[in-house]
Parts: sequence; structure tokens; C-alpha cells
Amino acid sequence: MRALAVFFLFMFSLLNEGFPKIFVAQWQDAITPVAVDYIKRSISKAQSEEGSVFILELNTPGGLESSMREIVQEFQKTTIPVVVFVYPSGGRAASAGAIITISADIAAMAPGTNIGAAHPVQIGGEGQNDVMKEKVLQDTLAFVRSIAREKGRNVEVVESMVKKSISLTPEEALKANIIDLIATDRIDLLNKLNGRIVEKHGRKIILKTEGVQVYQISNSLREEFLNLVTNPTIAYMLLLIGFYGIFFELYNPGSIVPGAVGIISLLLGLYGLGVVGVNWLGLLLILAGILLLALEVVTPSLGGLAIAGGIALALGSFILISPESPYGNIPISVITTMVILTVAFFLFAGRLGFKAQKRKKMLGTEELIGEVGEAITDFAKGKGKVFVHGEIWNAVSEEDIKKGDAVLIEEVKGLTLKVRKS
Repeated sequence: MRALAVFFLFMFSLLNEGFPKIFVAQWQDAITPVAVDYIKRSISKAQSEEGSVFILELNTPGGLESSMREIVQEFQKTTIPVVVFVYPSGGRAASAGAIITISADIAAMAPGTNIGAAHPVQIGGEGQNDVMKEKVLQDTLAFVRSIAREKGRNVEVVESMVKKSISLTPEEALKANIIDLIATDRIDLLNKLNGRIVEKHGRKIILKTEGVQVYQISNSLREEFLNLVTNPTIAYMLLLIGFYGIFFELYNPGSIVPGAVGIISLLLGLYGLGVVGVNWLGLLLILAGILLLALEVVTPSLGGLAIAGGIALALGSFILISPESPYGNIPISVITTMVILTVAFFLFAGRLGFKAQKRKKMLGTEELIGEVGEAITDFAKGKGKVFVHGEIWNAVSEEDIKKGDAVLIEEVKGLTLKVRKS
């Protein structure tokens, strides 16, 4: 019986070795907390389903240093060999993406890609002093040196990617021992990975990647949504839409829907901009611009406050996102359109408010004076009934009025209207 059990165990191990699983994740955007969630989930899935290799196809301009460190830590913790493939052609692994790539057990690049430019940049940190910048730089250098030595990569070149922001082609990176191989596509990559030996957590693993089943891990709906919200352009538009909705609700209490949409949009916009990192002066200028435009509505100044608000809004929008941000900046066409729409929205509301203020103030039944109604009976001895504002009133008149005549209300006495023909 013991011999039979050993035989079945041996056969089971052979079957497992004969059917390895490769899990592939793709990230084509900035390195953000959303990227961390996606990569963590992908590695966890690969590990729970006994994957033999985890491949991350990466194309990124960089991103948050904190998110980059979390991803590197996930690479270090997992028992599965990790491959980072800078792909497709024309893509890049810049800044945080470069450090993620060199931290993989095997780093690969496609022709026409580049890697490097990893100097740390503090987004929205224009006021950061030289001492703090040097501290951040030295901390990053120590981190990449540690990774490079562990993975057997060229420490000097990796340091130059951080200190001097150098960027390398695939051929230069391979020659400098920054990456392990160049592959044209996923099939070529799998062929070149086959038979390679990876040392992971004190054990050597021989990769088997030819003719194996590949599982693609897609983004979840939550990740897709959060990735959309953290787009600088979308976050900026949500911020302004939020102000529209809240203002409309305050101007027309009880509307409910504009207020609810406004609050949700404002919160989503602030979340997205918080992740992206903003210039706080820009955000304050936008808030000042909205405030000035709102004041134009409350106290019309013949356009003076609106002009000042529009200028503040435009200036704040232009400097809101740093041009060096890996997330990209907000297109000028979008800023111009949103500023014009915002000013027009508030001016339109201000015009309506100004007209309302210029209207004659009336209280109670006095507002009926000057209104036009309809006689619903013939007037006998100067008395009859009229229909006005959805109500039937007793009326008196010195003129001969017939049923169906239009009448103009001249005076209100108690519950009786004094009218004449209109």
C-alpha cells in the first residue's frame, strides 16, 4: 500500500509539472494605488491557482513612489517567479516604472521601448527645500542599489537612472545588464523564458513556458472606475461639475438631484486630484474663481466679479497639474472649454437673479395687480366673477363686461378684485 501511495504521489507531481500555468497582467497607465490593487490581486490569483510564472506587461510614465514600493514588496514576497515585460513597442518604463522593472526576477523589453528617467519628483512640491530633495534622492538611491544588487544588475547604471535621469534603449539596457532579455512580443518572450533558472526565496526554479496555458487577468470594474476617476482631465471636470450642482441646489433649494450629483462629483474629483497630486495654489485659485462667480450672482456687479472669477479660474486650471506629472496634464482645449462654460453658467444664473431683484416686490394678494384674467360670467350691476392664476375671484367693474372678456386687475379689496377690460 505504501508503495502504491508513493507511486500516485509521483504521478501527481509529474502531472503538475506537465501542466504549468502562466498568469499575465497588463498595466498601461501611471503607477497609482489603483495599479497596486490590480497587481496585488493579480499576483494573489496566480499564487492561489498555483501559477508557475507571473508576467506583468508594463507601459508607464511613472507615478507615485509609495505605490511603486508596494508593488516591489509584492514582487519580493511572492513565491512565484515574476517577469516584467516593457511592452508594446513605443511603450516605456519611466521613473517608478523603471524601478519596478529592475526589481523583477526577470526583466525584459520589447524593441522600440525605453527604460529610465527615474529621478524622484515631488508632485506639487514646488516649495520643497534642497535639503528635503536631497533626502528623498538619497533614500531612493539606497532603495535601487539594494534591488540592483539583489537581482544582480548593474548598480552604477541604475544609480545614473535615478541621479542623472538617463534613459536606455532595450539594446543599451541589455548590454549594461539592466534587463535580462529582449523579446518582440509575448510569444517570443515565452520562448526565451523557457529553461531559464530563477532563484527565489533560497530555491532554484526552472521556468517552463513553451506550449503552456496562459491566463490573462483583466481589470475589475472597480479598478476601471477608479482608474478613470484618477485621470487628471476627468478629475478636473468632475470638480467643476460638482460646483455647478451644489450652486444650483443652493440657488434652487429642494431640487435635490443637482445637489446630490454635485456632491458626488465634487468628492470624486477631489479624490482623483488627491491621487494625482495637485498644485495647491492652483486649487485655491479655482476655489477663489468659483467664489467670485457666485458673488456675481448674489450681488450683480455688471460683470466685474465675473471677469475676476474667470481669470482666477483659468489661472488655477493651467497650473493645477504640473507639466512634469507622470499622469499627464489637462489639455488646454479642455481648460478653455470648461472655463468658458463655467463663466457662462454663472453669468446666466446672475442675469436671472438680477432680473428677479429688479422686479417689483409684492406681498400676498397684491401681486395680482396688473395681472390679466378672464371673466367667467356676465357682469350684472357691475359685479361678476373672474378666473386668474388658477382661482375664481369675485370682481367689480365700472365697465360692461361679458363672459369670456379679458380683464385687467386694478385693485384688490379683501376678497374682491376691481377690474376693467384689457
